[in-house]
Formats: sequence, structure tokens, C-alpha cells
Amino acid sequence: MWPYWLMFLLPAFAALHNGRVVAGQLLSGRFVSLNRSWFIVVVALTLLIGYRFEVGGDWGNYLRKLNVFRDQSLSDALSVGDPGYQLIQWVSVQNNWGIYGANLIGGALFSLGLIVFCRNLPRPWLALAVAVPYLVTVVGMGYTRQGIAIGLAMLGLVALGRQSVMKFVCWVLLAATFHKSAVLLLPVAALAVTKRRIWTAFWVSVITFGAYALMLEESIDYYKGSYLEAEYQSAGAMIRVLMHALPAVVLLAWRRHFEMTFAQFNLWKWCSIISLGLLALLFVSPSSTAVDRVALLFLPLQLVVFSYVPEVFGVRSRRNTFFTLAILLYYASIQFVWLNYAAHSSSWVPYRFYPLIEQSTNFLKS
Repeated sequence: MWPYWLMFLLPAFAALHNGRVVAGQLLSGRFVSLNRSWFIVVVALTLLIGYRFEVGGDWGNYLRKLNVFRDQSLSDALSVGDPGYQLIQWVSVQNNWGIYGANLIGGALFSLGLIVFCRNLPRPWLALAVAVPYLVTVVGMGYTRQGIAIGLAMLGLVALGRQSVMKFVCWVLLAATFHKSAVLLLPVAALAVTKRRIWTAFWVSVITFGAYALMLEESIDYYKGSYLEAEYQSAGAMIRVLMHALPAVVLLAWRRHFEMTFAQFNLWKWCSIISLGLLALLFVSPSSTAVDRVALLFLPLQLVVFSYVPEVFGVRSRRNTFFTLAILLYYASIQFVWLNYAAHSSSWVPYRFYPLIEQSTNFLKS
């Protein structure tokens, strides 16, 4: 269990030690690039996600599906399922990398998207600490395809916050090749854009309907039968959706205190409204799982809002350690409860790192 706490505590200590990024740097609209320290974080997360051994609720399913690609051509592999993920599985099998090759590639895509997203927030280390208990541990290490999709979508959200609608659409379409549900993010562009709104809404709508027809429409019957008609329920769905609702309420209620550009605020305002709508939907939907899975797409909202909270409730010229510590304690409690009491946490605990297991196995054999 200690690797999960190490992943949380390292950015937590960094969040307490470091202040926020200079506001002008974020408000200028320029992209904040990664330095050497952040590249090391990307590599470390990639290795932890990619080399996990028997970690995650769907580990067995991914392992069984991998063997299907041994005798398939690339065209056959891409014709079924999500082509982006099928491609990295096929490449991994053809090069004898096994599940670890696919997980390393997927882990790199997820980690890069996450770190770029955090780096473009006022308190990047705090945002990363907020991401660890659920987004990294549960989604990144458990829901492999959706984790990759969210990582790529976060690159798109950074672009959309700077009014680069086309880049957002491209990143989301790429994300949808790993998990079709990412298509549901496309309408956010039409809502969040602040310039040429009618024209943007038109062409984004055309692309959304096209992407829906090509990627999602054929899966609707499956999702309808698996989730809605079967009334499939997820343990803890209410808690997870409430975790979205809290930052949504904070953003909407204290909107004047968020030092964002108008475009950035408009984006996260609509994400907040949608998150609150998902909470309301949870009470009327026959399947909490369906709502829970859609809500995963809006996990970045938590990182955004809590990265701003120390200055929202504190003084912008000070470190605001109290508010930073309060957020860290809140997410530490979430991680503690999930690792010790969640219904499926046994699929994540203990964390095992494949290279160390292989070395110990070879040592015992010798």
C-alpha cells in the first residue's frame, strides 16, 4: 500500500513548499511547458502505471484480450473495438512486450496529459496531489482505456481554455479512439467558446454528430442493455459524483474570486453545471454506473478548482498554507478510505511492481 501513499505524499509536500505559478503567466494565454522536474514526474508515473502487476479490477480482462492479437493482422485488430487502444495492444503483442508494453504506452499518454494539465494550473503540485487518490490510482491504473482517453482529453481542455477549439476537437477525437465515451466532451466546445459562437457551434455540432455515428452509435444498444435496462449499479457512485459537485458549487458560488481569463472561466463554468446535472441525473437514472462512467470525464474539474481554492479563500500575496493543507487532508482521507474500505480495493492492494517481482523470482530460482 505504501507506493500509493508515496505517490500522494511527494506532490503533497511539494504543494506545501511551493507557492502558486505567477498569475500573469497563466492569464497571458501562453502554454506553460514542462521543465526537467516535470518530465521526471511523467516518467515516474508512466513506470508505476505501466509496470503494475495484477493491479486494477480489469487486469484479467485486459490480459485475456491481449492474446487475441497474436494471430491477427493490423487491419483485423483495428476493425473491432477502440482502434487507438487496439493499435497499442497489437504493437505490444507483435513485439513480445506483453501487457506491460501496452500499459507503458497507455501510462505515458495518460501521464503526459495529466502533467501538462497540472502544469497549466496555478498550483500544479497541489493539482497533482488531488489527482492521485482517484484519477491516477483508480482510473489510470484500473480503467486503462478510459484513463488514456481522459489524459488526452486533458490536453484538449488546456487548449480549449486558450480558445483553441480545433486543437480541443482533435485531442478529444483522438481520445475517443481509446474510449468512445470521450465523444460526449465535444459539445463542451460549443458551450465554452467565447468568439464566433454560432459558427463554432455549427461545425462542432457537425463533427459531434459524425463522431457519434462513427464511434458511439453502434455501442448504444450494448450500453443500454448493460447499464440502463439491467439497472446496473456502482458502489460509491453517489460519493464520486458528490466529489464533482463540491468543486462545481465552489466555482459557481465564488466565481468572482477565481483569477481566470473569461474563456477559462466559461469552460469550467459549463463543466460545473454539467457535473451538477449529473448529480441530479443520478437520482432518476435506472443505472448509477452509466452516470458514474460519464462523470469520469469531468474529473479534471476537481484539479482545476482546488488548485485555485487557496487564493479564492485566502490572500493572493501569501502562501495560504492552511487552505492548501486542508485540501491535502481532504484527499488524504479519500485515499485512506478508498484503499481500506472500498468494495474493490483488493484488486489494487497490494501494489506490485513487475521488474521487482521478476528479479525476486529469478533470485529464488537461482
